[in-house]
Amino acid sequence: MSISSDPYAESVDPSVQCSDCEAVCCRLTVVLMPEDHVPGWLVHRDEKGMETLAKGSDGWCKAVDPNTSRCTIYEQRPEICRKFAMGSPGCRDERERWFDRSVFPTRAVLSNG
Repeated sequence: MSISSDPYAESVDPSVQCSDCEAVCCRLTVVLMPEDHVPGWLVHRDEKGMETLAKGSDGWCKAVDPNTSRCTIYEQRPEICRKFAMGSPGCRDERERWFDRSVFPTRAVLSNG
């Protein structure tokens, strides 16, 4: 009997940690599904009725604490946020794109320095 491997799980880089990031995944658009239950003040509904997590004027999800870069609704976060694996190819791609274009360090980088 052969055990099939999960190529996605195998491609996760364990050296990539949220603690040395700037929550760049929290700049992605998060489409809310019916089973997601987030506080109403964090829901943005567009003109066609699609609901997403609200973003601040800085482009970050409004659930992110700007001083710590941590999610303030971690236990209630949407399913798509739960599935976005730390160190996954998507995570690494977003980090690479952000750090390649980031000119000025954010508070998270300054506080880790």
